[in-house]
Amino acid sequence: MIFFPFHCGRLEKIIKIVCAGYFFDTFEKIIVMKEKVCQIFNHEADAIRNIPVSDSYGKAVDLIYEHLHEKNGKIVTSGMGKAGQIAHNIATTFSSTGAPATYLHPSEAQHGDLGILQENDIMIVISNSGKTREIVELIDLKNILFPKIPVILITGNQKSPIANKTACQIFTGNPSEVCPLGLTPTTSTTVMTAIGDAIVVLLMEKIKFTTADYAKRHHGGYLGAKSRKIETDLSSIYI
Repeated sequence: MIFFPFHCGRLEKIIKIVCAGYFFDTFEKIIVMKEKVCQIFNHEADAIRNIPVSDSYGKAVDLIYEHLHEKNGKIVTSGMGKAGQIAHNIATTFSSTGAPATYLHPSEAQHGDLGILQENDIMIVISNSGKTREIVELIDLKNILFPKIPVILITGNQKSPIANKTACQIFTGNPSEVCPLGLTPTTSTTVMTAIGDAIVVLLMEKIKFTTADYAKRHHGGYLGAKSRKIETDLSSIYI
């Protein structure tokens, strides 16, 4: 075996150079990654800031209030694909804040689930394109069963063919998707969620929904415990 003389100091220097290069490269990648994440967040935030705010929000809340608190109906939300997941989330948020709501899958509606509808209900449907076939068919089937049930539409298409079938339309602003392909529902579902939150909060304020009301509907987990503690603290103040 042949040994080549190699000075330990030189080896240490080489190791430092290699390590410095590695850490610099890693640090640079971290910086690039953080910048990219900020760009994504800014894109999503800008989309929310640019949601058109119109009288439709007030109209939607008034319609929901009328059908829930004057006619004893409920909210039925619907949407297909990613929009359906947002619709489901909106329904559960309504239910926990004093507005009975349920999600109806537009395809399952054609196989018997349409029966969840009652004459005093109100529907909220979501379609980014404004022409989702399953939603169009759902509204047509609803009209056969209970034609007087009003429909609130959340859409990214102001010229939606569904709009003529609905009592109230809320426009998302049709933001471009942050997805690099421009295809995956990302930014569009973000604004749909924000719109749903806005309607929920406006209705909570209209019905004067309290912490005590929340605690009665949300028994488990951190939020249940927090709402009960707040109510207990408030009660002790007024005793």
